Amino acid sequence: MSVTGPLTSRRATRLLETEPLQGRDEDAVASADYSSMLSEEEKEELKAELVQLEDEITTLRQVLSAKERHLVEIKQKLGMNLMNELKQNFSKSWHDMQTTTAYKKTHETLSHAGQKATAAFSNVGTAISKKFGDMRNKTYFIWCLRDITKRTYIKHLAQHLNMPTDLAKEFSYFQII
Repeated sequence: MSVTGPLTSRRATRLLETEPLQGRDEDAVASADYSSMLSEEEKEELKAELVQLEDEITTLRQVLSAKERHLVEIKQKLGMNLMNELKQNFSKSWHDMQTTTAYKKTHETLSHAGQKATAAFSNVGTAISKKFGDMRNKTYFIWCLRDITKRTYIKHLAQHLNMPTDLAKEFSYFQII
């Protein structure tokens, strides 16, 4: 890129060419003092160009700021606010994510795993219920056996002591657990 305008010297043109600098080049350029290689006229022209660029940047910032304010006004008139935009962005992002192959595979895998886990928990629940039922039946059986054993003991005690069963029952201190 060559310099346009009155600054035409070959030396100044090379100084103003814009090619990407890399690593050490950037350090060298930052620490170099080119002012000694420029004439007073070239320095003045560069200063003028610098002022012009700064003015243009300021103008562009002002234009951008005005356009951003105008954008906000239009959105307000349309009833769009930050929350609505966030909702729309979230909905769109969620939809986009759901349509990806990775999401579909993950969803399918987790769904399958969930079905297996549900079946496993159901089987465990059924087994636990059955065990409680068995325990309840065993407990009832033990209580019945205890009752029969105690009645038999009282009956034999009454016969042995030659007393009525009711009195033997009161007299009994035997307890079967």
